[in-house]
Amino acid sequence: MDLINKAQKAVINASTNISKDRMNAFKRALAIEENNGNLNAVWALEQMIANFDVANEKKLPLCDDTGIPHVIVEVGSDREIPFNFFKDIKEGIAKGLDNLPARPMAVKGNFIERIEQSCGLFEEASALKPVSFLFEQKDESTYGVNLGKTPDKIKVHIILQGGGPEIRGKTYRVYHKRSFDNVISEATNWLKDSLSMLGCTPSIPSIGIGRSHFEANSLMLRAMVHGNLDTLSSIEKEVTAECNKLGIGPMGLGGNSTVLGTFINVGNQRASGVRIVATRPACFVEPRIASFEF
Repeated sequence: MDLINKAQKAVINASTNISKDRMNAFKRALAIEENNGNLNAVWALEQMIANFDVANEKKLPLCDDTGIPHVIVEVGSDREIPFNFFKDIKEGIAKGLDNLPARPMAVKGNFIERIEQSCGLFEEASALKPVSFLFEQKDESTYGVNLGKTPDKIKVHIILQGGGPEIRGKTYRVYHKRSFDNVISEATNWLKDSLSMLGCTPSIPSIGIGRSHFEANSLMLRAMVHGNLDTLSSIEKEVTAECNKLGIGPMGLGGNSTVLGTFINVGNQRASGVRIVATRPACFVEPRIASFEF
């Protein structure tokens, strides 16, 4: 029951709170837009910050699109996965979605009817099942976790992924030509294209670079979970600055804050002429994440 309650609280916290580093980034962006006299951008950012405050105080969703639950798990070397772990996490997520309440988005029917959306939706928010769990291991990736810090613990991250960024995301191969700049430039160009269509800027894009489509997207998700806007790398700052040259600004109203920061996670690679790259232009309420240990 303790695990069920923790998962339930995590869903609600992920949907109603933003992290300290993200609030810091919004305040930095507001100061920049004020200094540059971008009144529309200032207005939009002020409304977003007010929205964050209300959502936190009233425990209301940050956005009407309450997102699809994704679960990322770190297991310490001295810890075993307990009995009913998956069942309890799923039950906790279901309770969290109903008690939030989340928007009912689960589609009824068989596999053809679900694709066609011809049988309508379930009324219960909890009918929206989480994506298959992702278990992290210690590796050489940029945002690789250090499981040795808590060997006797399991840490669970619940991240809620909205539809808009999913539509604008991209996973494809890039011919690296023995050049990191070639790969990151291609990924940045993908982001530029997607940001122009996103609508809900400022964005916090994430990039994963791996050996397969699954791995690239896993790296991207892990960057969203572990990334911190207060401690970006030099290359992450460069990609952010390049995207901000677009001048899209908050909510597309113009300005210098199209992107608040970028997370880039480079994983293991294989001997090949290509790298598989995944990009996701998160909307201004994302990443929506809550974590807990047990």
